[in-house]
Amino acid sequence: MTEPSRYEIEIRGRATERVLHPVIDDFRIEPTECGTTRLVGEIRDPSHLNGLLAHFTSMNVEVVGLHRLAPADSRDPERTPPNPNHPTNEEDTTP
Repeated sequence: MTEPSRYEIEIRGRATERVLHPVIDDFRIEPTECGTTRLVGEIRDPSHLNGLLAHFTSMNVEVVGLHRLAPADSRDPERTPPNPNHPTNEEDTTP
């Protein structure tokens, strides 16, 4: 059996209680400045992860990011690294 791992899941839009029902007790949930919802929590095993992704798919929720956090980040969830592909981290290319 594998050890649980900490993950960051980012979904498009502001998630409703119905969408968040399976993760409400086990994940830290934060709305982001770019209009997504960020979930950080522990995934027990691959079937747990697949179940969460299946739930989001069945609710027509778009998962825009999924990242396994490094063990150092797992000990301190407040110190998660920024997502370099996140829209808030992109350079402004307007003239």
